[in-house]
Amino acid sequence: MKFKYPKLVSFLAVIIIAYFIFKSPMIAGFILHLNSLSNLGAFIAGFFYSFGFTSPLSAGFFLTLKTETIIFTGVIGGIGAMLADLFIFRFVKISFKDEFEKLKKEKMFRKIGAFARKRFKKSFRTAASYVIAGILIGSPLPDEAGITILAGLSKIKENVIIGISFVLNTIGIILLILIGN
Repeated sequence: MKFKYPKLVSFLAVIIIAYFIFKSPMIAGFILHLNSLSNLGAFIAGFFYSFGFTSPLSAGFFLTLKTETIIFTGVIGGIGAMLADLFIFRFVKISFKDEFEKLKKEKMFRKIGAFARKRFKKSFRTAASYVIAGILIGSPLPDEAGITILAGLSKIKENVIIGISFVLNTIGIILLILIGN
């Protein structure tokens, strides 16, 4: 059986498999054990905050973290999440470019694109893409989806991804720590 989009199908399969692996109590215990590592633990948990299959565990870590340095810890976690998002961005931008181009030519995407172009100005469509991607990146939802929106559907530069990712992930992590405290 030949898949039309083998890289995207493989990527989705890896996310699904990883989800089941990370549901393991042993892996969950490891993530929660990061609390004893202080700032290094916040950095590692921040890194895991970006990946859809580990973000619930990372969110749990930040919700249960008791710290007096909420902002500093949030920044450390935000740096970890930003580095993970940068990795995702580079991987998606380079590895999936050909499949994004093919996907844009699919009938469904052409119809959606034509509808959006007819109903909404380009500036609104661009802003909507950034808002949706921003919500996905800043929340414990999978950053892969938000980064993929930015990497595959726009001409965004890497330094912009770094800034967006750092700010939104840091805010999301600080909010989780505040909720937990």
